[in-house]
Amino acid sequence: MLNKFYSFLSLVLIGFAVWFSFYSSHPHRVQPENAPSTEFSTSRAFRHVEAIAQKPHYTGSAEHSKVRNYIVNQLQEMGLQVQTQEGFILNEHRVLVRPQNILTRIKGTGNGSALVLMTHYDSQPHSSLGASDAGSGVATILEGIRAFLKQDPEPENDIILLFTDAEELGLNGAELFVKEHPWAKDAKLAINFEARGSGGNSFMLLETNKGNSALINAFQKAHPDFPVTNSLAYSVYKMLPNDTDLTVLREQGDINGFNFAFIDDHFDYHTANDIPANLDKTTLAHQGSYLMPLLNYFKDAELGNLDSDKDLLYFNLPGGELLSYPFSWIFPMLIAAFVIFLILLGIGFFMKRLNLKEVLRGFLPLFLCVVISGLSVYLFWKLCLLMYPGYSEIQQGFPYNGYYYIAAAVFLSLGICFFIYHKFRKKEDTVSLFIAPLFLWLLICTLTAFYLKGASYFIIPVYFGLLQLLIMIGRIKPNLLFLSLFSLPAIFILMPFIRSFPVALGLKILFVSAILTVLLFVLLLPVFGYMKGKKILGFLSLLTFFVLFFFAHFKSNFSAERPKPNSLVYLYDADAKKANWYTYDELLDEWTLKYFSHKLSADSEEKKLSSKYNSGFTYKADAAKISIPAPGIIFKKTSGSNDKTGYSLKIAPNRNINRLELFADTGLELQNFKVNGKTGNLAGRSERLLTYYVSGRDTLRLNFEMNKAQQPEFTLYESSYDLLENEQLDVPERAEKMIPRPFVVNDAVIFKKTITPERDSN
Repeated sequence: MLNKFYSFLSLVLIGFAVWFSFYSSHPHRVQPENAPSTEFSTSRAFRHVEAIAQKPHYTGSAEHSKVRNYIVNQLQEMGLQVQTQEGFILNEHRVLVRPQNILTRIKGTGNGSALVLMTHYDSQPHSSLGASDAGSGVATILEGIRAFLKQDPEPENDIILLFTDAEELGLNGAELFVKEHPWAKDAKLAINFEARGSGGNSFMLLETNKGNSALINAFQKAHPDFPVTNSLAYSVYKMLPNDTDLTVLREQGDINGFNFAFIDDHFDYHTANDIPANLDKTTLAHQGSYLMPLLNYFKDAELGNLDSDKDLLYFNLPGGELLSYPFSWIFPMLIAAFVIFLILLGIGFFMKRLNLKEVLRGFLPLFLCVVISGLSVYLFWKLCLLMYPGYSEIQQGFPYNGYYYIAAAVFLSLGICFFIYHKFRKKEDTVSLFIAPLFLWLLICTLTAFYLKGASYFIIPVYFGLLQLLIMIGRIKPNLLFLSLFSLPAIFILMPFIRSFPVALGLKILFVSAILTVLLFVLLLPVFGYMKGKKILGFLSLLTFFVLFFFAHFKSNFSAERPKPNSLVYLYDADAKKANWYTYDELLDEWTLKYFSHKLSADSEEKKLSSKYNSGFTYKADAAKISIPAPGIIFKKTSGSNDKTGYSLKIAPNRNINRLELFADTGLELQNFKVNGKTGNLAGRSERLLTYYVSGRDTLRLNFEMNKAQQPEFTLYESSYDLLENEQLDVPERAEKMIPRPFVVNDAVIFKKTITPERDSN
């Protein structure tokens, strides 16, 4: 009876630890409107979000100017002198924009070294309201700096507030600041606020060209209440192509910095659902809980001492603790773990607590759990995509009911593990079965030590596992509750990854959560292995899996709360004098079926307009020709020599367009390529030569040279986001359960034309 009681308490403790690892990671109190004026108030910050995110406010739109004016007015009401920075910038991907940054500077008493607080104020074209991305960042800084100024501070360092423009188009505003603003040379540290969803923990990611130890030590000294971060994410982030404004400051200005961003409810990212009502206020509070202590610490800190040659491993624990230790400890800790493991093996065999046959036999259930769980969850998700084809229309890869599937994958994996270890359990063989998981984890830690050093803190659960092994060797019937306490580090360290990986990267990697669940389960084997009710726990886990799948099924349909993304584009080809409807959708609905009743596949010859996921048209249909003012084009030779010819090309829009793209065959060898006075890098270019986001009706001016034996020919796509407003087309509004498809040129009227000097010389 006592063993059953301890088993029950152990399960309760493990369940509580899982819950606490999530619950304790962010604030749950939302500061009210009447909070003291010297404190950050979530409610006051949320009023800024509501003011900013009333309509889409992408760069160049009329609403964008209103948001800019709102931010300027708020800063001026605080007594700050505000300036805007405007100019063309052409980034390395040949995206041309004319951003308008907003800046102000609070002078310090020191030598002029500056801390930069930054976020962007433009929303994603063309339908996102940008409440989270990044209205939340704007609101965090506006409310945070208001509270800071109310404290009547005398900072030693200058504080620059930078609200960048055109972040969503190619980080152009940040590049304009770094390259052309005189304040950039004073910036020594930046704190950037971002979002890739509308809720959840705000995660800290570092940006540095050197080691991270000085930044982590400073972050710990600032002591934010709810740090959520780890060095595994830091290592992965450094290997991937990053895309935040802070990356530009690091790469082009050698400015260290902290990114703070949240990713939960990823299905809202860049969509018409990114509205104030969907922003989690506790997430906004979490952003504020970072800003205020960091601002108060770095206002007087020595910003010139944040470079370092050393890296730290670091990770947070529930309750607000951030632990760290040097990379130099990685191999000593790994070697020590292997030595302890071998010593314990020797002791276990000497005391006859380990049986070689059972130890070797323990590798089989471990292998079966990993393979069967990973494969089962992989096939489960493939089956879901067949059953619910609408999921493929959500390009973020995370459907509205995605959390049910993560939980279902976890319980399916647990059920498989419980059943397999129930089948392989013999009396008193748990200690032998635990050897294989420890050996596997030591191999994992060896691989991370060589190839993914930021994950090397995974050795810590292994040490606690070795301690459990020592207890299991020393006692035939160890106390389960005692063993459960030593399992907590494994839960705290691994559980967040089980949940966050599919949210961030899409449910296509749901099987990774299954494998991580197995790896966590086997670290808990000292607890589960001694329980006699593994078969019952397996049944309960599988029952929970089916219940979760049941709930997911009834939330799988699209509705007003879970709207379906769809798309429609009108394209007029001036060369062929023909018009067509296009869509990017695989699953047509009642709105798009009016135009694509025959479901004809789109022609492959249409270029893929640049988009986050490289999406192309899927269906086309004939459309009636309408009157579209053609752009004014002048394409002529400007110089000539024996082997080269110089050209100039001017394109002046004659309607209110938002975007212009030029394509050219990759065989055309363009040289000295300049766009509106900015030099473009054509190394390794694709067919897409240029993407230009238009503000007003600015003229596009190209100058280049090419081999005299070649003749230039470009394909122009000129797009306006006014399909639904075009009276000639009379496209009806979407139903309430639909939203515009994000990440693509959508709801657009596109004018296409081939441009050559012979046709367009006048």
